[in-house]
Amino acid sequence: MIKSILHTFLGVLTAFALMFTLLITSVEAVCYWVPGYYQHEYTKYNVLDNLPPMTMGDLLIVTEEMMDYLRGNREDLHVWTTMGGENREFFTEREIAHMEDVQGLFLAAIFLRRLCLMIIFFCIGTIYFTKGKLRLILPKMLFFGTMLFFGTAAILGFIISTDFSKYFIVFHHIFFDNDLWILDPSVDMLINIVPEPFFMDTAFFILILYGVLALMVLGISFVLMRKNRLTMHKND
Repeated sequence: MIKSILHTFLGVLTAFALMFTLLITSVEAVCYWVPGYYQHEYTKYNVLDNLPPMTMGDLLIVTEEMMDYLRGNREDLHVWTTMGGENREFFTEREIAHMEDVQGLFLAAIFLRRLCLMIIFFCIGTIYFTKGKLRLILPKMLFFGTMLFFGTAAILGFIISTDFSKYFIVFHHIFFDNDLWILDPSVDMLINIVPEPFFMDTAFFILILYGVLALMVLGISFVLMRKNRLTMHKND
């Protein structure tokens, strides 16, 4: 009885850890791996019109440096570029201070994904070494655990979509303990290159990708569950 409860708990924990891993990977995929994503968004929202004269090529270089910084691959965010016919720093000191906080979130997410992967391997290993039937336990727990997590994410996504601006502000109040994120578009460049609709698009694509990945897990686990049931019926 105790072993059964333990295996059920470990199976659900595996499902939740996998869902967090897929969610974080979806964020990373949209932010880093989609070719031409930033150029598409910059063009869509005419961001160059709200900046001192500069080329799209220079803006994309600045963006690449910014994203490298967020992943911890660049020491600071003092990025120089050509704007308005002069060589100057793109980001203000306020923006740089705010992006230090944002970098903390990105690095924490990367750490969380590594932790989730460790949890997955630990749970699977524990089930195996305590003589649990992985082929029976994991598909069932992955299915129900994924359903629960995915359903919760879908509900939250729907709620946020009803008033993105409101929950965008709530998000910042939850994750930041200062007002550095409140930027002035007449001075700060960051708010001009990533306006609110940019974040809405990004959140939408992340949810779509995550949804596809979660549905794949659901589909595979369902097929395995059905296969196990058919095998059990044949044995009976």
